[in-house]
Amino acid sequence: MTTHSNTPAGWYPDPHGAAQTLRYWDGSRWTDHTHAEQAQAQAQPVAQAQPQPQVPAQPAGPDPRVQRQVQQQAGVAAGGPGGGTLFSEPVLVVNQKAKLIELTNEYKVMDQQGGQLGSVVQVGQSALRKVVRFFAGIDQFLTHKLEIRDAHGQPVLLLTRPAKFLKSRVLVTRPDGQQVGEIVQQNVFGKINFAMNANGQQVGAIRAENWRAWNFAIVDHAGNEVARITKTWEGLAKTLFTTADNYVLQIHYQLPEPLLSLTVATALTVDTALKQDSRGLG
Repeated sequence: MTTHSNTPAGWYPDPHGAAQTLRYWDGSRWTDHTHAEQAQAQAQPVAQAQPQPQVPAQPAGPDPRVQRQVQQQAGVAAGGPGGGTLFSEPVLVVNQKAKLIELTNEYKVMDQQGGQLGSVVQVGQSALRKVVRFFAGIDQFLTHKLEIRDAHGQPVLLLTRPAKFLKSRVLVTRPDGQQVGEIVQQNVFGKINFAMNANGQQVGAIRAENWRAWNFAIVDHAGNEVARITKTWEGLAKTLFTTADNYVLQIHYQLPEPLLSLTVATALTVDTALKQDSRGLG
């Protein structure tokens, strides 16, 4: 496994040669975070078999609904396949699970053909927190914690949005606790803008293209657009009766770290950073 700085963050075979062990590469170096690649077959014949990470069943062919969402609704031209991971695909399709009552944020992340790449799950909610979320409209002001997981269900990024009043701030870390950076809201009125900061410096920015903050351009430190987030309409029934929100992220070219991880984190936390109080038609 090469340790080139352009290698995306993720789980890889241990470079030190440890048998059946995956080690986490954070985009710039190997970390101390490891886990078993697979259970030792027949090591203990009588012991109960340990469950292994399962890759979601992929569709037999391209999903026409996802293709329509990408090409017709988001206006992204059909392209060739990417690297097959959250950090190597040029297009990510982020669809929130439709719920009449939203007590836990959950998102499915797919490639442009509908193959599942991972998921985003809200974690750390107590029963009391869910009761408050059901009966009161103050959820947007509370602390949110989410895990971005790969196709095997393994966390690759951890996101924390501390309790907010007017402006949002999202902290992005690796599973081993190493800080990637933060996404900080810059203004309250007008078109919302965010700064993406890492190691005390701004490495990029997120610029809303309208006051409803549906669509965003992501730029690097020099102001050049490197990616784009487009909200896609989920349909009249879902818009009126559920909390589902759908987005398409288009990354224009392979980005360096930490800009790549912050861009992926941004696309998967749009609703958490900019919690909408009312439903709109996109």
